[in-house]
Amino acid sequence: MSNLVETRYRVTGMDCGSCAAKVRTAVSRLREVEGVEVSVASGAMTVTHPPDKTLLPVLRASLTPLGYGVAPLDPAPTTGPVPSAGHDHAGPADAPWWRTRKGVTTLACGLALAGAYAIGTHIPALESVAFLAALAVGLVPIARRAVAAARAGTPFSIETLMTIAAVGAVLIGATAEAAMVVFLFLVGELLEGVAAGRARAGIRGLSALLPKEALVERDGGIAAVPAERLEVGAVILVRPGDRIAADGVVVEGVGDVDEAPVTGESVPASKQPGDAVFAGSIATDAALRVRVTKAAADNTIARVIRLVEEAQDAKAPTERIIDRFARWYTPAVVAVAAVVAVAPPVVAGAAWDAWIYKGLALLLIGCPCALVISTPAAIAAALSAGARRGLLVKGGAALETLGKITDAAFDKTGTLTEGKPRVTDLVGLGRSERQVLSMAAALETGASHPLARAILARAAADRAPVPPAADVGAVPGQGIAGRLGGEALFLGSASAADARVSLGAECEARVAAFERDGKTVAVLLAGDAVAGLIAMRDEPRPDAAAGLAALKAAGIVPVMLTGDNLHTAAAIAQNLGIVGQGGLLPQDKQRIVRDLQARGRVVAKVGDGINDAPALAAADVGIAMGGGTDVALETGDAAVLHGRVADVAHMVALSRATLATIRQNIGIALGLKAGFLVTTLLGITGLWPAILADTGATVLVTANAMRLLRWNPKADRARRS
Repeated sequence: MSNLVETRYRVTGMDCGSCAAKVRTAVSRLREVEGVEVSVASGAMTVTHPPDKTLLPVLRASLTPLGYGVAPLDPAPTTGPVPSAGHDHAGPADAPWWRTRKGVTTLACGLALAGAYAIGTHIPALESVAFLAALAVGLVPIARRAVAAARAGTPFSIETLMTIAAVGAVLIGATAEAAMVVFLFLVGELLEGVAAGRARAGIRGLSALLPKEALVERDGGIAAVPAERLEVGAVILVRPGDRIAADGVVVEGVGDVDEAPVTGESVPASKQPGDAVFAGSIATDAALRVRVTKAAADNTIARVIRLVEEAQDAKAPTERIIDRFARWYTPAVVAVAAVVAVAPPVVAGAAWDAWIYKGLALLLIGCPCALVISTPAAIAAALSAGARRGLLVKGGAALETLGKITDAAFDKTGTLTEGKPRVTDLVGLGRSERQVLSMAAALETGASHPLARAILARAAADRAPVPPAADVGAVPGQGIAGRLGGEALFLGSASAADARVSLGAECEARVAAFERDGKTVAVLLAGDAVAGLIAMRDEPRPDAAAGLAALKAAGIVPVMLTGDNLHTAAAIAQNLGIVGQGGLLPQDKQRIVRDLQARGRVVAKVGDGINDAPALAAADVGIAMGGGTDVALETGDAAVLHGRVADVAHMVALSRATLATIRQNIGIALGLKAGFLVTTLLGITGLWPAILADTGATVLVTANAMRLLRWNPKADRARRS
């Protein structure tokens, strides 16, 4: 691979998996090409080839006759073994349908057909010629593509079947009907293209969240630079009302940021120096200075788009089955149509015209387009809808599996809980609770460990005064000591405090009760007496209980697996109403997941993607929790970007809605074909209803799939209740 390069191209005109298959087959047959990957979702193609080959002319010579345009995406090839390529997200805006090649051809054919009807009405002698001309307007481009596809390795294309049917209809005198069939086919193709464009726009629309320019501090001034050229480390100014141009960290300013465009949260998040911000979010009420931490190609939005496009190209199990079915289905349809056209006249002396007509109709009925697109269209729409709501699913296989899970195994810290301790209880023993909090905060000022941050956060929330302490220093393995107003203070564990001063029965009983609840207790000593107790615990996320209840309502059994101590695990699990196991090592979590699978359960593992990696890999679906972090985007089969427990249930609901849509689409495709097959053989319907069976089914399944673009959890829950 070291002597090969990869070059990426934009391919226009691809509407479905069949288009991608034709492009892939044609390009892979070129001598200059070593490998090719085609993405319908992004309209992109990645070609592996020797570095000394210029491919664009031969690609255009191969794809243009098939009806596809090709243009380079990269300014230069990427050298070396690149296992996967990124995707261009900007791309040229899609032209209105009436300005596309398909749109112009369809309009021209429609006008010619209308003209033929008018001529036939007023000059009957010219009717046949007029319809033949109208037929040629639409059929000639189709026939050219059929010939090109056959020469490029796809002999049984939809264009081939259409050409055979139209020519055959002319030979038996059904010219007007053949012209109508060709026009309906073109209309169906046009509608497919419009629907495919909408699906792509659903993802490309995320790119529009990024501003074109950013205000960069440079040489003591402010300069406007293109957002895609921002460098890591640059400091940008974000004015009130501006969109943030890059992922970064606030270095100056305090204000609210509307993250709804990125995370879907309706309430703006308060930001202060040190807080992370996402590209595409909006500063609402104050100016912020933000240091850029990610290049444009790696910011949260760009990476979500790239991962979703890659996921859309990963075939779901149902899609792979249908693809295999379609490989022999189309040739079989051609064979059956030939038998229908020839056997009755030869064996039973039936009329040739009538049975040839039925055979031609069967060719159109048997086109597999609707069946082939039924699954990928639904998968693509669902992945797009999920991504816009922070539900990132990496491919059709994971999306299908999510709807079948029976058990969900959750990590505790950072998954069911917020991942940071909070002060839950204040107990004053000889001092007021407010005094205890002030004295403890005075000792912890400037400290950065989690328990210190919890105490300082509670002091800030309660607006407790934090006087300056003197002689503050850590006591290794015990706690922290200092002086406040001439009084010696110590804050540490119960055992360390008991070694200094006898705690007494009442104090020990309270400490024991807190610890049974899974709380960490800090004891405050003032002089030689106990001043108070501070209990802290990593509390469940606000939506944890509701999220777990939603999973239970969906028939899924949630369980908590944590490495935390047994007391904490039991307390959190009881609080949330689920079964919990504590004191587990990573290999223990993996073993429990495999035990569930051995009992026939389908298991999702939900965790932070680091210490849960073995269990995430072992589960049927691994779901990473996070807030748009690298771990959340790269680990597991799916990611809940907003860190909400309820989003796991939403992800399952999206999967089940997608599976229902796929079943509906397959039913529509096969049902229409079966119905028209019977009516055609009985002589009830003819050529133009036959093309409606294919084109109409294709449009119906595509439109049905596109409904998933508007999917949202609340509407889905209301519909099911």
